[in-house]
Amino acid sequence: MHIFIVGPMASGKSTIGKILAKTLRVDFIDTDKEIEKKAGVDISWIFEKEGEKGFRERERGILKEITKKKDLVISTGGGIVLLEENRKLMSTKGKIIYLETSIQVQLNRTINDKLRPLLGKGNKREILKALKKERDPLYHEIADVTINQKEKKSGQILSEIINELNIK
Repeated sequence: MHIFIVGPMASGKSTIGKILAKTLRVDFIDTDKEIEKKAGVDISWIFEKEGEKGFRERERGILKEITKKKDLVISTGGGIVLLEENRKLMSTKGKIIYLETSIQVQLNRTINDKLRPLLGKGNKREILKALKKERDPLYHEIADVTINQKEKKSGQILSEIINELNIK
């Protein structure tokens, strides 16, 4: 079984995913890192040269490829839910954890980040609000478990996930 971690950028998907994978003794994959590894360039370059559409195609391909493997914790990019095909694939291949986080937490975590192409131009708060409005319903639609991070530490979030999924 796969466990997919979805949520907005800077919600802690990779951090929690790594800890969860280690706890469950399974492999961890970050879809964004896999895209970069396969392309040989970073995501910003892909966005610049191919646009968001090109990136989403690469993302779709990576998701299809990694879901053929067994027993993984998979951290996804924030926009992976935009394609219905991705939502269906994740729903049929495992359990989906939605890491819900506030816009303020996202701002705090991305304040000096120059590698997020969607935040490169314009008011970060407004961009994050627009992304939340567009994507939140999709995260909720597919989530088996929603974890509202609030002020929780990683260990608390991990415990919640394990309890919610009835993992022994």
